[in-house]
Amino acid sequence: MNPFQWRTGASGRRIPFALAACGMAAVAALSGCSAGQVAQTATQEAAVNGSSGRAGYVVLRNVHLRADLTTDYVQPGRDVELIFVAANASPDVADKLVSITSDIGSVTLTGDGAVPVNGVLVVGTPDGQPTPLDSVEAADAAKATVALSKPVTNGLNYDFTFTFEKAGEIAIGVPISAGEAPRREAAAKVGDSGGH
Repeated sequence: MNPFQWRTGASGRRIPFALAACGMAAVAALSGCSAGQVAQTATQEAAVNGSSGRAGYVVLRNVHLRADLTTDYVQPGRDVELIFVAANASPDVADKLVSITSDIGSVTLTGDGAVPVNGVLVVGTPDGQPTPLDSVEAADAAKATVALSKPVTNGLNYDFTFTFEKAGEIAIGVPISAGEAPRREAAAKVGDSGGH
């Protein structure tokens, strides 16, 4: 039988059987096009102010400088806060943050730099949190400040290197965040005045 023979359908029209078969094959092929693909939303990062980086089991999250910008640049001679979370995903090896360096100024880290097994080190207080974490005592809370030797501004990332005792170095670009306080205050004023 010739595959290109015409056949008569129920409506009385003649349909090429081979074309119908090709159409069905195309539908089957196209329906499998997305098989094995990773959805774009499956790999998106959380919406946070800062950068992320990794070395071994240690992951840095939401690394950013908090500075009040009243002019285009924050000038040298001022101190700005460095905020981040270091998480240790190791099931059996604790680590410790031993130093942070940057070409925009010297970094001073106060508090314990320990990153416990399956735990976190919270440095600074991210916006929206009254304390670093409920599980961290205030006396043990770590803080990092950068004594600026160069001017810094929004929209740029500044090179920082985090050195851990066991995981080694994590070099990342760190942005500036002005923080949420001015926006919250403005929103409160609008709410008080009855505006929308």
